[in-house]
Parts: sequence; structure tokens; C-alpha cells
Amino acid sequence: MFYRENGQFKTTYRKDQQIFAIAQDRWAILALVAFAFIGVPMLVDEYMYRAILIPFLILSLAALGVNILVGYCGQISLGSGAFMAVGAYMAYNTYIRIDGMPLILALLSGGFFATLVGIFFGVPSLRVKGLYLAVATLAAQFFCDWAFLRVGWFTNNNASGSVSVSNLNVFGLGIDTPLEKYLFCLSFLVVFGLLAKNLVRSAIGREWMAIRDMDVAAAVIGIRPVYAKLSAFAVSSFIVGVAGALWGFVHLGSWEPAAFSIDRSFQLLFMVIIGGMGSIMGSFFGAAFIVILPIFLNQFLPALGAVFGVEISTATVSHTEYMIFGALIVWFLIVEPHGLAKLWSVAKQKLRLWPFPH
Repeated sequence: MFYRENGQFKTTYRKDQQIFAIAQDRWAILALVAFAFIGVPMLVDEYMYRAILIPFLILSLAALGVNILVGYCGQISLGSGAFMAVGAYMAYNTYIRIDGMPLILALLSGGFFATLVGIFFGVPSLRVKGLYLAVATLAAQFFCDWAFLRVGWFTNNNASGSVSVSNLNVFGLGIDTPLEKYLFCLSFLVVFGLLAKNLVRSAIGREWMAIRDMDVAAAVIGIRPVYAKLSAFAVSSFIVGVAGALWGFVHLGSWEPAAFSIDRSFQLLFMVIIGGMGSIMGSFFGAAFIVILPIFLNQFLPALGAVFGVEISTATVSHTEYMIFGALIVWFLIVEPHGLAKLWSVAKQKLRLWPFPH
């Protein structure tokens, strides 16, 4: 009864094209963002920031970029970890090699260089698709792993092969405490989330979806596959590169190439599959699921074993985590290919019909 579109008339084209057609949705999103900025800092402790919230925000941003390429344009990519690494290492180099380089500009420069690499490895998408494209993007992962491990320039010739940043600040304000890091990452996610939502609703977003559904038919009606596919790789790589820079600068502080291994690429792909391909909201659902599930299992399984007098080791918990991820991916691909976002959409539709379901 309270969640209806009835009576909410659109009198201009601008109102008709709003992101959220229902006023209740707009107010709910505004309330959620306000709670994230104001309410969360008053409720959570340092552990929540470091273990859950900051990783969730950054991985949500990375999943957002992967979803644009995989979910909206239909181009399979297994090189997301490589693009994150490019963003992190190039942001590091611009930050330390250019005197007075602002932090935000350094992070965006990491996204810019990741865009160049993404376009380069996206060129095979013009000729191949499916498994062959996945293998081509996988080459980006192995090449970047080798380059950042063997080429000393990327690590500023550090003998240990790792890099680190410290004393971060924006406009003279330090980013040292978990709260400051959380708010900094949240600001990035809100801005990029809004830009991505508007982008997929624009003409280029419709071109991506046309290429995803049937590229031959899209070409027949005048859509340029070269432009559509490479622009999807560019936008996706930029967002993933910025996420990688945030992961290195804000979350880790010190990192090496292993932080962006192929496991990271698979993790981001799992987020998109579980959360929902072709859905901005699904990126957040998938990231939340991937971040929270391991922590939940680490707490729940040993407690469950203690109830039955069975000691459950850390290795068992880790293996159980992989089994659950695999089972859920198979389940979602078979039962609900659109992931958690589709389940959320169905729930909203039921709510709009309540209390008079049809």
C-alpha cells in the first residue's frame, strides 16, 4: 500500500527519465547513503572498518567495473586482477615520481593507465568471443604478474619487490584512521556508482546491451561493434584500475604482485555472477556476499563443531568456503542467472502488489 507508483505523475521528460521512478526508492537510497556517511561511523568499531566495510566498498567498485564489461556488454574477462594491479602500481609511480601529486589525481591516473592496458587486451574481442576471449584476457593477468615482479621500475627498484605508501592526505586532511579511510572509499563508490548507473542508461549503455544480446543484429541496425566493445573495456578497466589503486593505497598500504593474482580476477567474476550480471545493484550484493561469507564461516563452523564435539580446523573452513562458492555459482547459473539482484527485484515487485497480490 505504501510502495506504489499510483498517483506519482510525470509532467516532464526529465522526471520521466529519473533513475528511480518511484519516490519511495529515491528516499530510501538517500536515507541509505546518509546512514552510510553519518550512522555507520557512530555504530561500528575498528575491526568492522578494516575487515568488512573498507574491503566491501573497494571490491564493490571493482565489481561495478567488471559488471559493465561482463554483465552489460557480454565480454568475458579473466584479467580484472591485472587491471587492478596496473591501477595500483601506476598510481604509486605517479604519486612518488611527481612532486606534489594530489592523492585523488594519482588514483585517477592509475585508472587512466589501466584503461590503456584494458583497451590493448580488449582488441581481441573484435575477432573472438567466449572462451577464446577469456583466454586472451587471461594473458593480461600473466603478463602483468610477470612485469610487476620482474621490472624494477614499477616498484621503484625496491629489492623486496613490494611497495608501500603512507601519510595520505586530501586537501590537507589526513587519511590515516579507519574512519577516514572508510569515508574516503565511500565517497569514491558513491560518485562512481552514480556515474555508472547513468552511463548504462545512456546511448552507449544501450549499445553495450545490444552487443551483449546479439552483436550481429546490433551491427545491422547501425551499432559499431568496435566502438561499443572497446569503450566497454575502457570504462570497465578505468573503474577497476581506480579500485585497484584504492585497494593498494587505502586498504593494504603495502603490497606486492600477489595481492592482485588470478584469484582476485576469479573473485571479482564470482561477485558479478552471484550478485547479478547486468545490474548495478548486483555488484554491491555480490561484493557483500563475498566479503561477509568467509568471516561468517570462520565464526560459525568452529562454533557448530564445538556443539557436536568436533574440532574444525582453519583448512576445513577454507575448503568449505570454496565448496560453498562453487555450489552457489552453479546454482545461480542454473536457477537464477541474474543472481541476487533478480531476487531483490522480485521481492520489490511483490512489495508493490502487497497487500493485494495477483
